[in-house]
Amino acid sequence: MDAYSRAIRRIGEHFQGHLDNLSQEQLVDYFGLTKRSQAAMALQGDFKLITTGTPIENHLGELWNLFHFINPGLLGSLKIFNERYAQAIENNKDHNTQQRLKKLLRPFILRRLKNDVLQELPAKTEITIHVELSQEERTFYEAMRRNAVQAMQTAQAEGQHAGQQHLKVLAEIMKLRRTCCHPKLVMEDSPLSSAKLQAFEELVDELISNRHKALVFSQFVGHLSIIRELLDKKGIHYQYLDGSTPVAKRKKAVNASQAGEGDVFLISLKAGGSGLNLTAADYVIHMDPWWNPAVEDQASDRAHRMGQKCPVTIYRLVAKDTIEDKIVELHAHKRDLASSLLEGGEVSGKMSVNEMMKLIRETDD
Repeated sequence: MDAYSRAIRRIGEHFQGHLDNLSQEQLVDYFGLTKRSQAAMALQGDFKLITTGTPIENHLGELWNLFHFINPGLLGSLKIFNERYAQAIENNKDHNTQQRLKKLLRPFILRRLKNDVLQELPAKTEITIHVELSQEERTFYEAMRRNAVQAMQTAQAEGQHAGQQHLKVLAEIMKLRRTCCHPKLVMEDSPLSSAKLQAFEELVDELISNRHKALVFSQFVGHLSIIRELLDKKGIHYQYLDGSTPVAKRKKAVNASQAGEGDVFLISLKAGGSGLNLTAADYVIHMDPWWNPAVEDQASDRAHRMGQKCPVTIYRLVAKDTIEDKIVELHAHKRDLASSLLEGGEVSGKMSVNEMMKLIRETDD
């Protein structure tokens, strides 16, 4: 990523060509606030092209940003775009506005699904495992949840502005998500065990006994550390990669995994969820659900990609009757936000404070 950023800045400073092609289009940051984004936007080409597997991840503002690069002015300013399209589509689910935007964009988009161009890929099976928390974990989670509700009620009573409330509810949701993974992620000296870690151990034991190899993704480095302790204790050979892993060590770990060294590859979702070829693994385990299913899909595709010879099975471990369940429910509405424009599905958008509060509340609150 650093090399890409430097290259984009150099190109932006020195090059004016006939063709500009960005494949890491998410690095054209929303609102164009970084030097990397500003350099990319400054590219002067006769023809501009963006290639992407995730044209929209969270909301329609991202779509505006992509077209601001490849076809400035088509969608107007961001303010006009929000007033003319985004608010009506995201907030009101306005089908007519959605169709108008789809018609406007159609001449500029060529869409190919993986199944259209890689028909030789082996089958992919996705399985969600709903993990039942122990009674002690359930009590701990419920206490954390009630604390979160109380904290938000206090913030509202104090008259905190919307921005402060938004940050507050995100912080409380993060605590609950960590609690679902392991109590130690929110209370370091907690004596409680983790039902999810136990489920993972049973799953990995079964996979290794049948000579399978697995990629294991978590968005929490602390969660990966706990898993590392378990694997070390069991004497299971593994590779490891997170955002702090140096480039040389990262490459070494990937090459070792592809050469068959290690039964498990532990990977931080955001650090290794894209750009890697890890087809030596035929199983993928997501330890915690991410907000955006497209990010999870990209991570799973580290194994299910060109060069894979075996069927791929993807497991998602989800703490039952918790906020994780609700996040997975959101996936059903968000599984490809871009499809709402490319194929006419429903649109999910940015979540308000009240919508996020619904993830925390129970019906009796």
